Amino acid sequence: MKSSGVPKALVIGGSLGGLFAATALRAIGWQVDIYERSPAAMDSRGGGIVLQADVLHHFRYAGIHPAGALGVRSHDRLYLDREGSVVHKEPMPQTQTSWNTLYSSLFSAFAAEHYHRGKTLVDLTQNEHRVTAIFADGSTAEADLLIGADGSGSTVRSVVLPGTVPSYSGYVVWRGLVDEEQLPDFAKMQLYEDFVFQQDPESLMLEYMVPSVNGSVNPGERRFNWLWYLKAAQGAELDAVLTDSDGRRRSHSIPPGALATGQDAYIRGMGERQANPAFRELIRQTQDIFVQAILDLKVPQMVFGRVLLTGDAAFVPRPHTAGSTAKAARNALALAQTIDDIGDLDKALLAWQQQQLAEGMRMADWGVSMGNRIMGIAQA
Repeated sequence: MKSSGVPKALVIGGSLGGLFAATALRAIGWQVDIYERSPAAMDSRGGGIVLQADVLHHFRYAGIHPAGALGVRSHDRLYLDREGSVVHKEPMPQTQTSWNTLYSSLFSAFAAEHYHRGKTLVDLTQNEHRVTAIFADGSTAEADLLIGADGSGSTVRSVVLPGTVPSYSGYVVWRGLVDEEQLPDFAKMQLYEDFVFQQDPESLMLEYMVPSVNGSVNPGERRFNWLWYLKAAQGAELDAVLTDSDGRRRSHSIPPGALATGQDAYIRGMGERQANPAFRELIRQTQDIFVQAILDLKVPQMVFGRVLLTGDAAFVPRPHTAGSTAKAARNALALAQTIDDIGDLDKALLAWQQQQLAEGMRMADWGVSMGNRIMGIAQA
């Protein structure tokens, strides 16, 4: 970027989206600081992720060299019925990774002294060329650019687009992870290194293998990652799903270890009645089941002067697209490339927005169409 002095960015949100943005801008010579609201080190969240080319392109651009393989290769797609018989099989090689594998690679590549924990954004101000972040502890930070990479519940978005919040899709996803060695042989043989589905009316279950918690992809050390999409009506039913073991109604997800006893019993009972034998065993062997409401979000713009929204702070695509993480990587990579190519920051931001806004809209709309078709929800 053509500028006198080193340009500076503030990134709000220290998960994958924030690290993608920070490492991409750093690659073009920017000074970047990340501000993460959580005071503790971030742990494994979300489970498995299908590894897309956008993530690999970002890693190469940002000069990130993972210590080992990023994921587990699957070979075929299998569709099972409730009895466990194969009703369809087709070769479709792909690679699956995990949140903690990507986070570890990105975090290790970013300077620790520029990653600030326990910093909760409460407001921001800006003028023509500078933006100031104001935090709950009374501290402030100033830069040329502020990036809202703080997820679907974005505080940055609440400031620049008040009232723009995610909407509930009508269904949730129950999730779990099982260490490879824990699964009985009969189930392991049917699921091993394949992407496996069971689809029923208003229900979709799927499974694939991901690296271990410490990133190992060695056979015997990996994990089976499973998901089960089921409807939950807005109101009392959804409230029950999202009320944790302490009786607190969460906004959109219950993390591992916090699921209420009644909801844990519900999904395990559903597994006994409706899952094929291999999937049933996966649910039985899962110690901590967790659940997330499936949300939709589209913003009308992504750039607001020297403030921008990226990743899930701007668009939340349905998970059937396998595109949320890839979208965050693509947003970040395109931002850095556009700024570097154009030079003038304000012109670059508008050019970036034009492309990324259109791509975000397309992915969000595609996800809604696909998800509603899978779950038997009438199109609006």
